[in-house]
Amino acid sequence: MNLLKFFIPALLLFISVPLAGQELIPAQKCLECHGDVVSPGEFNRSVHDQIACTGCHTGIIDLEKHQQGESGPGLVQCARCHESDAAAYYASVHMARGVACSDCHAGVHSLQKWQGDKRRVVKTCGNCHPAERYRESVHGQAVEAGSRDSAACHDCHTLHDIEELQPGSEGYRAFQIQVCMKCHADHDMMRRNGVYSLAVDTYLKSYHGTSYRLGYPIQVAECADCHTAHAVLPPTNPRSSISPALIVQTCGQCHQGIDDDFTLFHVHGNYHDRARYPGMFWTFVLMTALVISVFAIFWTHNLLWMFRGFVENRRKERALAEGRLEPVRGGYIPYYRFGKWHIFLHLMVIISFLGLSVTGLPLKFAGSAWARAMMSFYGGVQAAGFIHRICAVLTFFYFFAAIAMSIHFLFLRRDLPGNWIQRLFGPDSLMFNRKDLQDIAGMVRWFFFRGEKPTFERWTYWEKFDFFAVFWGMFAIGGSGLLLWFSEFSGSLLGGWVLNLAEIVHSDEALLATGFIFTVHFFNTHGRPEKFPMDFVIFNGQITRQDFIEERGAQWERYKKKGTTENYRVRKSSGVAYDFFFKAFGFAAVLTGIFLAFLMIYAFLRG
Repeated sequence: MNLLKFFIPALLLFISVPLAGQELIPAQKCLECHGDVVSPGEFNRSVHDQIACTGCHTGIIDLEKHQQGESGPGLVQCARCHESDAAAYYASVHMARGVACSDCHAGVHSLQKWQGDKRRVVKTCGNCHPAERYRESVHGQAVEAGSRDSAACHDCHTLHDIEELQPGSEGYRAFQIQVCMKCHADHDMMRRNGVYSLAVDTYLKSYHGTSYRLGYPIQVAECADCHTAHAVLPPTNPRSSISPALIVQTCGQCHQGIDDDFTLFHVHGNYHDRARYPGMFWTFVLMTALVISVFAIFWTHNLLWMFRGFVENRRKERALAEGRLEPVRGGYIPYYRFGKWHIFLHLMVIISFLGLSVTGLPLKFAGSAWARAMMSFYGGVQAAGFIHRICAVLTFFYFFAAIAMSIHFLFLRRDLPGNWIQRLFGPDSLMFNRKDLQDIAGMVRWFFFRGEKPTFERWTYWEKFDFFAVFWGMFAIGGSGLLLWFSEFSGSLLGGWVLNLAEIVHSDEALLATGFIFTVHFFNTHGRPEKFPMDFVIFNGQITRQDFIEERGAQWERYKKKGTTENYRVRKSSGVAYDFFFKAFGFAAVLTGIFLAFLMIYAFLRG
């Protein structure tokens, strides 16, 4: 089709070139005979008044023969002068349907310059296309009033290169969005016409808009689905598709079973606008503050630990080389730290979290090329959404499993002393206690060379934070995800505005979770100088005596006093195949997370 734009006009131009010696007859001569058909006055005022008649009627080679009826005017070829317009026309649906130039440009001998008057375009198109709904719309009324900003037919469909659109196709739906964005993305134009200037910005940030940006407009709502293509009316008009009387019907085209409460959703809500959307504004402020504060604290913690850890490793290596430090006797003897159930649940965490990340981050950073490539790999937003929900189910599974294990730990285990309160704040619990405060203070002193590194119990303060982050994350990201997953039910039950808040919470909490896991958690477990490049304990559940004593000396001493250290000694190690498989899996998971972290940073830097 693109080749036709250039080949056909060139061919027509070639075959319509007048023969050598063709007589150029002035219009006044022709009008002596044809004045009853062509008004001399109108022709002299037309855009073609400087063109000789034979410039268009190329079939007239000899005037005398023509006067004698021996030669006709020939086929008029507009492409002789209008090459670019002809190129567009020959690739348009009008050409395919047999619409000729004169069907639109009627009265060619009296044709006047249109001078940008959009009313003439509407009138011309209305000769063939029903335009009554358009004329009653906000666009049509503004054009009729003389506006040059409001959309007329050609602003959306162009003048000559008019595409044939198949309703429901991907190209058709993309077209519906793109033509609206041409004007509505122009903030200055919108403001001078008193139109909401952030419609495009807010749409592109929505799920519908991100799906469009990722290349899948067919799977989500586009502008005309809500506002219609031609009968665009303000919501105050009872015939408007977004009026209170019709909005449930409009939204119900996609969202089945909704009611008026669902339509309280702010389709073009702007969380920067405190006056109009206070709930969205404060939710965004609180989530942003949470994200910034968490990263500020833990990235600072990581940087201090990284530097201090390198120094400590250097000192330890020097001390061992000089004989001032003896290695732990039997330091490579393995002890159990985690059971099989812990390992299984952690594998569920890795699989589900990476699955959620690789399918969710493309929506968060829909404007990036890598996001579109990832979404294409999955087969589209619907396929990615299906994978995302499967991983969400896995997340709820390990979340409730963790609750069941906590209940078992507090109330059912027979090998632990004390009541449930003593267990809750005891050394084997993941609940924060006084020792964690002492350990945090001790680590800070160690960071600044003011003391020795503290020795930890069964759980460190950063491990406890990770554990409780899962619970917080489930309420924040899991709860908001459920609201969005079952949007029709939750929007009708609680009000559609809740979905606006859920979108902000889900998006920002996902950013916090992925950024934290891929930078902070990976450093704490694998990247710190003591463990780099990987701590394999979570995959085989084992820790060496050397690490046990150095890292969790308080736990080792407690077990030693109780005489139970040997109860945790590994009698049969995992096989080579097991170790190879899970080490490969572990490195693949870590590298995937680091790669995603770099993609996120790259997207932020690119804006």
